[in-house]
Amino acid sequence: MSIYLDVLRQCFFIPTPTLTEANLPDQSGRVFIVTGGYAGVGKELCKILYQKNGTVYLAGRSSQKAGDAIEEIRKTHRSSDGRLEFLHLNLADLSTIKQSAEGFMKREQRLDVLTNNAGVMTPPAGSISAQSHELQMGTNCLGPFLFTKHLTPLLQRTAASSPAGSVRVTWAASLATMFSPKGGVAFDEQTGGPKVHGDRFTDYGQSKACNVLLAREYQARYGDQSGIVSNVWNPGNLASELQRHQKSIEAFITKALVFPPVYGGYTELFAGWSDEAGRPENRAKYIGPWGRFVMLRNDIDQNEAGAKRFWEWCEQETKQYS
Repeated sequence: MSIYLDVLRQCFFIPTPTLTEANLPDQSGRVFIVTGGYAGVGKELCKILYQKNGTVYLAGRSSQKAGDAIEEIRKTHRSSDGRLEFLHLNLADLSTIKQSAEGFMKREQRLDVLTNNAGVMTPPAGSISAQSHELQMGTNCLGPFLFTKHLTPLLQRTAASSPAGSVRVTWAASLATMFSPKGGVAFDEQTGGPKVHGDRFTDYGQSKACNVLLAREYQARYGDQSGIVSNVWNPGNLASELQRHQKSIEAFITKALVFPPVYGGYTELFAGWSDEAGRPENRAKYIGPWGRFVMLRNDIDQNEAGAKRFWEWCEQETKQYS
């Protein structure tokens, strides 16, 4: 019963955010990547970081959308000493991701926070990635997994010369984890990979739960030995481009339940920049709206074996693109 009460608290009567643009310290000299950073929640986070003089890379597929967002943010915060850059990144095509990561590393000598914000939600049935994975699994999990893996050596070098707990990788989950199968992921015994359920909501929930598993496994494999913090967040119920694939009745219901995207930006800000989220005892914890630790379904929370198996499947599926 307690998990269902906590779910309600993630939707209604949400406490005021504790970390916002009003009290975020200066970010001069620090470098960040926000995937999907030119729209919705990602753009709100980029606004805050640029306002505080950070160097921010807006990663995504559309140079036009990125250019428009960069122009808007610069005009809004003319006094900033920060820098905004576009980084081409197509999470739905594994063959392009190494080039994107290497392009970033040629331009920068450090990476302080990688926010894996971009994703797709409930696309039309049968949608697949360039490598023929179910589109949500490919875009929400395999793409971020491979992108993060390529950037991990730079994150490790940055962590070695930075304050403890300040270098982070954060991952996008969702309230939709509640609709995922037992343990967060159901494996197809014939293929060895996550089962494609054929139901848009179940497959979406599974992809979001799998991001929880990736965050936990990343912390275990890399974070504990290098000092990188890995955590995962439910940004909250927000108005964003994620809803572009919803049917009319779904969009009508959603509209009554969502908040402005800036609040999701505060959730991500807490995960990547708050002192509280960087403490050793809080690493890999589940973060909810608008920046606080919340409950996760116990079968997902305790699924260490599933996290390990899913990580190994991701390694297998991305091996030729490493």
